Amino acid sequence: MRTRSRLAAVAAALAFVTASLTAANVANATGPVALEATFTSSSSGWAKVERWHDSNAGFIAAQYPSDGRIDQTGERKTFFGSARPDAGRFLVSYAPGWSTNPKTVPVLLVPGAYETADYAWAAPNTSPVGCGATSCPTTGLMQSLSSAGYRVFGITFPHVVGNNYNHAEQIGDAISIIKAATGAPKVDVIAWSMGTLSSRMYASSVKQSWGTAYAGDIRKLILMGGPNNGWDYTFRHGTWPAISTYPECGGSVIGGTAAIWQNCYGVLYSHPELTAYVTSAGDFFPGIRQMLKRWDSTYPLNPSNPDGYTTYNGGTGFYGQSYGIDYAISQGSLISPMRASAVPAGISTYLLCGNNANIPNWNNEADGPSDGTILLASCQDTGAIANLAGTATLNLNHIRLTWDTAAVSQVTTWLG
Repeated sequence: MRTRSRLAAVAAALAFVTASLTAANVANATGPVALEATFTSSSSGWAKVERWHDSNAGFIAAQYPSDGRIDQTGERKTFFGSARPDAGRFLVSYAPGWSTNPKTVPVLLVPGAYETADYAWAAPNTSPVGCGATSCPTTGLMQSLSSAGYRVFGITFPHVVGNNYNHAEQIGDAISIIKAATGAPKVDVIAWSMGTLSSRMYASSVKQSWGTAYAGDIRKLILMGGPNNGWDYTFRHGTWPAISTYPECGGSVIGGTAAIWQNCYGVLYSHPELTAYVTSAGDFFPGIRQMLKRWDSTYPLNPSNPDGYTTYNGGTGFYGQSYGIDYAISQGSLISPMRASAVPAGISTYLLCGNNANIPNWNNEADGPSDGTILLASCQDTGAIANLAGTATLNLNHIRLTWDTAAVSQVTTWLG
């Protein structure tokens, strides 16, 4: 009996050590993923935040504009250890109750462009692009789900408008980390906006040669405000997106504009590092380019937009110059590759869209029904989804989809 008890104790100890090692050093198909640091204090309400590094040599280098507009700041800078993190680094945030809440299927929250796990899911009032309302909540979907008994996690990418091949790989990494931490065989993924592209890419094994194939570890995939059949906003609206981008015109937050040259207050400026293109200056906003697809045959361009035709099709207008959407698409849109590889039938997929085109302080998308930035027809597109388990369209704008009570109610219904 004593020998048997000792053997049981040894077996339990070995199991604990194995789980600890697995959680600290998760292996994928192409290289180790190592835990670098753990932070147990977060102003956004997470129980802890971990920095991980995927040493895969294939990661596409992250490039940041020199003016710092997409640098990591505040706690994210502290957690990453840098304002401009290496492309292989990412953060995994753990919500309160991540190991004890009664609903045992973990939920991974994936943010969109210009967002982080904090901005999108935990503290919408802190987002530099706003919360989609004139008065912003201090808590988000993370707290709502955690309070409802779900085991919730979030991912923050190093580059907030980075390359979706990188992001898809890191989503796979995060899922492996969560499985190791919780013992769950599968997770549910909730992705928003640009995050839907990388989440679909992981689920569909849309990858480069260095990437990791889908591991069969997603139970449910909820796509919120996603450009499921592409997006042309930054080219569709003439000079307006450029005015919101060029610093000489007052822009300081977003990027990925169509304008290679732009007139600001009577002076012509050029900022290739703020465009959606790959130029001799580099590739600073790949995530914007990777979402592009023409929609002008469905929704014609609004002729009242300054430089609307030349911005969309390429050429020199009254206020600026554009290479055109086709040129940008040819440099690496991922919409066609994504739609050529279906989300597997083993994943129950849900589409949550908004039809309220009223985002405060934003040039809202009005050329067709939209949530203010994503055309409704693109968000609702069901192409390349093998198991469509549900759809819903709410009277919400693009950003409110992440925190509004109506969206939270729909998400919890789907999660079960």
